Amino acid sequence: MGWMALSGVLFAVMTGVARHVSIGLDPMQAAFLRYAFGLLFVVPFLFGRRGFTMPRTRQPWRHAVRGFVHGLGVMAWFYGLVRIPLADVQALSFLSPIFVTLGAMLFLGERADMRRIVAVLVAFGGTIVILRPTGQAIDPGAIALLATAPLAAISELIAKTLTRTESSPNVVFFQSIFVSLTCLPVALLVWVQPSLEQIGWIVVVAGLATLGHIAWMKALIAAEVSVTQPIKFLQLPMVALVGFLVFAEIPDAMTLLGGAIIFLSATYVAGREARRRT
Repeated sequence: MGWMALSGVLFAVMTGVARHVSIGLDPMQAAFLRYAFGLLFVVPFLFGRRGFTMPRTRQPWRHAVRGFVHGLGVMAWFYGLVRIPLADVQALSFLSPIFVTLGAMLFLGERADMRRIVAVLVAFGGTIVILRPTGQAIDPGAIALLATAPLAAISELIAKTLTRTESSPNVVFFQSIFVSLTCLPVALLVWVQPSLEQIGWIVVVAGLATLGHIAWMKALIAAEVSVTQPIKFLQLPMVALVGFLVFAEIPDAMTLLGGAIIFLSATYVAGREARRRT
């Protein structure tokens, strides 16, 4: 849970930086550059006592499928990132834990603990409080972010199966390769020469996101998928804070109420699992 919380902090800061750089760069190109530069930050983790070791895998097709699915989700995420407030971006992203928890129980054989399910549903309820669905037309950016939920869930479930036999740097390395290959053809269609400043910010995004993914992989190795899902909801107040400090997006009372519900749910699960393990 500590690793998942750390990944949440890194992803929250990354989201703010990604919003900044994506305002002046096509989202498809930004998605490709984020993962292409991400390889630079994975390489240091591949050095061992005998120096650099080129990652190897016995499951290349599983990595490829995950990279393709994750790539589609990343492009949709970057598209929605510049269209709606950051707090809403993060809230919509939290549909994925619902799919992940159910998928882990259905396909990975994790036990169907009712308290885990209830905790995730309560945290999701906090997300609904923040979004306050109405009869108004939904922004295309919101629709794109809704599509990322099942894609992110599939990616995470595949990642969990990969961590049973491979190290977290290995998984992130192949993720960067296959996501880059997925995004490249679309990026070439809209390609413009990025400025040095944009490249610098993209490198920061890539570094934060890569470290976040490594912490995320370590969380998946250390605990069952369904245990870590409620902790992911803590990213919402973190991202809302970034939106306030950097973009002057002021969370309203409903956002604060939903954030409190999410925090209490995550805290309950963390405390219960700690007591169960002692």
